[in-house]
Amino acid sequence: MIERLDVEALLAGELGQWLADQAHVREAAQKKTWNRRFTVLIIVLPLLAFALIAFRLDLGFIIWGGAFLCIGGFAWAQIPVNKAVKTVKVGINDAIASALDIEYSIDAEAGMPFQLAKACKLVPSHDRASFEDRWSGNIGDIPFMIHEAKLEERRGSGKNRRWVTVFRGLIMSVGYKHRFHGTTLLVRDNAHRKFWGGKRDSIKVEGMQLDYAEMTHPDFEDRFDIYTSDQVEARHLIDPLYVERLIALEHSYRGEGIATIFHEGSLVVTLKTGNMFESGSIDAGDDRHRMQRTIDQFGRIADLARELNSREPLTGA
Repeated sequence: MIERLDVEALLAGELGQWLADQAHVREAAQKKTWNRRFTVLIIVLPLLAFALIAFRLDLGFIIWGGAFLCIGGFAWAQIPVNKAVKTVKVGINDAIASALDIEYSIDAEAGMPFQLAKACKLVPSHDRASFEDRWSGNIGDIPFMIHEAKLEERRGSGKNRRWVTVFRGLIMSVGYKHRFHGTTLLVRDNAHRKFWGGKRDSIKVEGMQLDYAEMTHPDFEDRFDIYTSDQVEARHLIDPLYVERLIALEHSYRGEGIATIFHEGSLVVTLKTGNMFESGSIDAGDDRHRMQRTIDQFGRIADLARELNSREPLTGA
């Protein structure tokens, strides 16, 4: 069961000793990266000067070629640090997962929550997707799963073709102890607009028609729109306390554009964020802060799950 962990207690145990043993690894990685950067500078810059003088190349070609070589060279130089940071990240996240009695894997694949989010248009259209940092387990007897997703779209043509990130953030699902009567979608205000302006009266997702639900509470004004196949259930599920939990979750992850869907027996949440769960750092002084942030974020998930499951279902659920 997810509870607020004590960072100091974690660091006082096996994790703290393991991190101490990683000190020389991080130091060696930093040294190797600086050596590689120096190598890039003493090779690339003289090479560019020689090419400019010996072959009388166009200055524009030299500038673009030099920029390409420098970027590639410095990416190569950064590899030792990136590897050390990844090792520390996985070690810390494994320890947090073990203490919370949940599972963690740095590798992830698209699952039901992502497929549902995609079908319900909670994430933008894209040409390729990658996933990482999968956490799963139970909050009491409530199952949950969360992972990061990076979605990219191919844009431009010819030499201008490039990959553009259209979504980077979290996909999470939280189980509900009863099946929902209908399907309810909560999105940011004006996420679905008519061609000539104004909110859509209804939308279609996965062959279902979801109608706009008028919510009179001021907490919803200028924040969210709700589309549902069951107006009564939507008002039962989405109240000010639920919205408060969502906003707290959004702030905790420093994200934006949070959206949710209630479907069958799960609540699926999407949230745009930066790169998450980066518990590792090349600077050991950052470990405590990064660990505390990850623990607090899981606490917010637990709060949302408990709030959803604390209410009784409508009659007949």
